Order: sequence, then C-alpha cells, then structure tokens
Amino acid sequence: MISDKVRPHHLERKAILYVRQSSAHQVLHNRESSALQYAMRDRLTALGWSKIEVIDDDLGRSAAGGVQRAGFERMVAE
Repeated sequence: MISDKVRPHHLERKAILYVRQSSAHQVLHNRESSALQYAMRDRLTALGWSKIEVIDDDLGRSAAGGVQRAGFERMVAE
C-alpha cells in the first residue's frame, strides 16, 4: 500500500484527518460515511504516518450560513 508519491519529508509531518458530516441527520443516518472517514486513519498508517491527529469537532455542522467550525479552524491553523 505504500505510495511512491509519499516521501520521507511528508512522513515527518503530522497528518490531520478531518472528519465531518454537514447535518445531525447525516451523522445519525449515514454511519457508513463516518466509518469510511475514520477508516482513513488506517490508510494513513499504512502509508507510513505515525503522527496522526483526528479532528471531528464539526460533525453535524454545516459550512453554510456562517456557522463557526472550531475543528476546521484548528485544522487550518495547524
């Protein structure tokens, strides 16, 4: 599963996995989507990352309407 595009200098950095669904309805009823998003951590590990931060603070928060998304802001700041 190793990719030739992932270089050692990439792996030295922390990987950030941003997990989000736009509405409470999606969080409750689209569980497969959430599971697939969280499973991305396994893919990052398989590619060689050891430092992985999962940010899922914004589950159920839409990006529409100027809603604050603390997780997104934290990801961008990183």
